[in-house]
Amino acid sequence: RLTIVKRLHGRDSQFMTQAVLELASQLQDKLKTLTVDHGKEFANYQTIEQLTGTQVYFAHAYSPHERGSNENRNRVLRRFIPKGQAIEEISDYQLVQINWYLNSRPLKCLNWHTPIEIFLLNLRH
Repeated sequence: RLTIVKRLHGRDSQFMTQAVLELASQLQDKLKTLTVDHGKEFANYQTIEQLTGTQVYFAHAYSPHERGSNENRNRVLRRFIPKGQAIEEISDYQLVQINWYLNSRPLKCLNWHTPIEIFLLNLRH
């Protein structure tokens, strides 16, 4: 349930692949799967799978319920970055604050623990 909001240098598959590979490198063997939509930015999913050993799953088209956590996090994220607002208008400091807010809120699905608590607990195991 950990959410990572990151600024990309472009909106194509090259930049998304680079960002996912960096994340996978930082998390090492802790990144198990990715569930994505059918956006063009995931066109290089096979490269991600091959280089990280992480299985990439695609939700069915027009089925946002298959990515419920993602839809929920996007809804909360839109409080800070409304649809249509360029992410370039958001400072790096604000992105850190947004990440902290999203990951330090207790969630019912985590038995009222925060995503960062659960993430750090699982890093130890």
